[in-house]
Amino acid sequence: MTTPSPLPLSGVLVADFGRVLAAPYATMLLADLGADVIKVEHPAAGDDTRAWGPPHAHGEATYFLSVNRNKRSLALDLRDEADRRRAAELARRADVLFENFRPGTMHKYGLGYDDVRAANPGIVYCSITGFGAGPGADLPGYDLLIQAVGGLMSVTGPAPGQPVKTGVAVVDVLTGLHAAIGVLAALRHREASGQGQHVQVNLLSTLLSSLVNQAAGYTLAGQVPGIMGNRHPSIAPYEVYQAKDQPLVIAVGNDRQFAALCRGTGAPELAEDPRFATNGDRVAHVEELSRELARLLAARTAAEWFEHLTPLGVPCGPVNNLAQAFDLADRLGLAPRAVVDGDEGPDTDLVANPISLSATPPRYDRRPPRLGEHTAEIADWLDS
Repeated sequence: MTTPSPLPLSGVLVADFGRVLAAPYATMLLADLGADVIKVEHPAAGDDTRAWGPPHAHGEATYFLSVNRNKRSLALDLRDEADRRRAAELARRADVLFENFRPGTMHKYGLGYDDVRAANPGIVYCSITGFGAGPGADLPGYDLLIQAVGGLMSVTGPAPGQPVKTGVAVVDVLTGLHAAIGVLAALRHREASGQGQHVQVNLLSTLLSSLVNQAAGYTLAGQVPGIMGNRHPSIAPYEVYQAKDQPLVIAVGNDRQFAALCRGTGAPELAEDPRFATNGDRVAHVEELSRELARLLAARTAAEWFEHLTPLGVPCGPVNNLAQAFDLADRLGLAPRAVVDGDEGPDTDLVANPISLSATPPRYDRRPPRLGEHTAEIADWLDS
C-alpha cells in the first residue's frame, strides 16, 4: 500500500480574516490543497453569509457552506484586548493572512500589513478591496455595484437599454481566484528570498481584466461595446436559438464548424452563400443568418440537435438548469460533487474543486465549521 503524497500546501498556515465571498472562496481553494485555514469570525454572528438564506441545509445557510469547507473557525472580537492579542499572535505565526475589510480597518486593530510584517517578515499578506486603497478606499465593494460601474452590465442583457447582472457574484469569484494566484506567487517568491510581501487585489481591476476581448476592443481600438443579448461581437453564429422544445446554444467558432452545421441542419447551401462564407461575412449579416438558422432549428428538440450535431463537430447544447448541468457532469465522469463526512451529523454535499492534480488531488476532510467551533483548541495553542 502506497503512502499518499503530502498535499501541495501542507504546512502552510492561513489566517483568514475574510468575509462573504471573494476572500473565503480563495482560502477554501487553498484549504482544499492542504493549507491549514483558520477562519476568524466575530463571536456574535460570524461571517455575514451565515445569515444569508434561504436556502438552508441542516439549519445552515448554503451560501456560507459553499465557500468554507476544510477550515477551522476561531471566534474573536477584535475590540477585545485579549482577543486582539490572540489575533496578533495568529498573524505572527501564519504564513498567509487574508483580509477584505475596508482599507485602514485592520491597521486600527494593530493588524495592518506593516504591523504584521514587523513581527513576521515572511508574511504573505493579501488584501482584497472593492476599489483599491487610494481615492476609492471608502467605496463599498459589493459585487452588483462593481458589475454596474465596471462595465459588465453594459455588455450583459437582452437588449440595449436593458442591462442585467450575471446570475452569480462572478466578480467576487474571479477576484478570489486572482487573489489565490497572487498568494501562490508570493509564497514562491518567499521560498527563494525568505521575504513575504503585500498582495493587493481589487474587484474593479479584476473585472476590467476579466472583460478580456471586450476591454481590449476599447483599449486597442477605441470601441465601446454595448449589449448584444446572447450574441458575440466577433463570432457568428454564436447565440441562443429556440429549438422545438427549449432554447439551444450554437457556438460556432470557425468556417469548418459552420459548414458542418449547415450540412447537419439540411441546408449545405448556406455555407456557400456569399453573405455567410466567412466568419466576418456572418458577423456582418448576423440578422439574416439568425433568421435562417431559427427556421431550421425549430424542427427538432434541443436534445435531438445535441445528439445529431455534436458528432459532426458542431459545438451546441441545450440551456440546462443546475440539476441538468450536474447530471451532465456526472455522465461525463467529471465527479462534480465533494461529499464531506459529517462525523456525527449529516454529510455535506458540496461542489468539487475543479482543479485536478494527478499526484496530490484536493482533499475534502472538514465540513464547513460552525461558528467558533475550534476556538478553544486554537486559543490554547495561541496562548501557549
